[in-house]
Amino acid sequence: MKVMHFHFGKDGGAERFFVHLLNGLAEHGVQQKIVIRPDRAWKNNIHRSVEVIESHFRTASLDRFLLPLRVNALIRHWKPNSVLGWMPKGAKLVPGNPKPHRLVRLGDYPTTLKKFRNIDTVVCNTPGIASHVRAMGWKRGVEVISNFTDMERVAPFSRSAMNTPEDAFVISSMGRFVPRKGFDVLIRALVERPKAYLWLIGNGEQEGNLRALAEQLGVDDRVRFAGWQKDPRPFIAASDCFAMASSHEPLGNVVLEAWAQHVPVVSTRSEGPTWFMRDGDNGLMVDIGDHQAFAREIGRVQDDVEMSRKLVASGLRTLEQQFSADAVVRAYMALFAAHP
Repeated sequence: MKVMHFHFGKDGGAERFFVHLLNGLAEHGVQQKIVIRPDRAWKNNIHRSVEVIESHFRTASLDRFLLPLRVNALIRHWKPNSVLGWMPKGAKLVPGNPKPHRLVRLGDYPTTLKKFRNIDTVVCNTPGIASHVRAMGWKRGVEVISNFTDMERVAPFSRSAMNTPEDAFVISSMGRFVPRKGFDVLIRALVERPKAYLWLIGNGEQEGNLRALAEQLGVDDRVRFAGWQKDPRPFIAASDCFAMASSHEPLGNVVLEAWAQHVPVVSTRSEGPTWFMRDGDNGLMVDIGDHQAFAREIGRVQDDVEMSRKLVASGLRTLEQQFSADAVVRAYMALFAAHP
């Protein structure tokens, strides 16, 4: 089986899942070629059998015209079973010829279907995205195949290396520092949890604003910026609670990664978590933007050890039942095999 992927994402949860899927397919003997942006930090994590082609595919670049020609030639010569564009930008590179099977994988709600004119099947990672695509008028194939994460439990990162007391209650959160991720909400919540520390794993345009807010609220001595991490799992594993404050989160890979490290989760009622999280069972849920609710629910995790253990146990069951690597990889392989 041969599959060609086009992925022009940067660095985040979607990219970690992309690598997980590539490696899972490779371990099942699937031959793969991928086109990605140059100099991606996660490139070295990709299975050695995967052939990597690097290109920006920008509108104002020469690659915008040359890459489609190169891809078409590769497809004619290599004859893959399927071509999979990741997100709308990847879909733009999918050629118009009817063979091989042409797919786009969506991890967010599209605003238009124009970039999918060459697509046979849309693969959505949540039922909500699938319903949205159909409501927009999509008449061709739709599949729902969710994400999975690495279930390996890793050693926690050193708290002393993060200038954090060993006995502190540590809240971790992760993602790009952009407004919709809600890291400002967590900094505000920290005001009401005076014995807690907040570790923010990632980077982005809002970092300066977040640092200024922490200083303004007088909690900068308890906020740690860990930067972008090739492997964020040790930082999550070192925490006592994981908080996801996104105002818009189609799935929420970070919740899955926290569960895999046996860390209880407090999340907003954004799109993805509302699908697979159950308040009081496998996590605690709060309204979007409500820093006081975050402070309250984080306090419950901090004060009730037995409840925290139950949240973790239920989260692990959800992970195994809905988001196992074997089930997801086999679902993709079945989709590819259905169009020889």
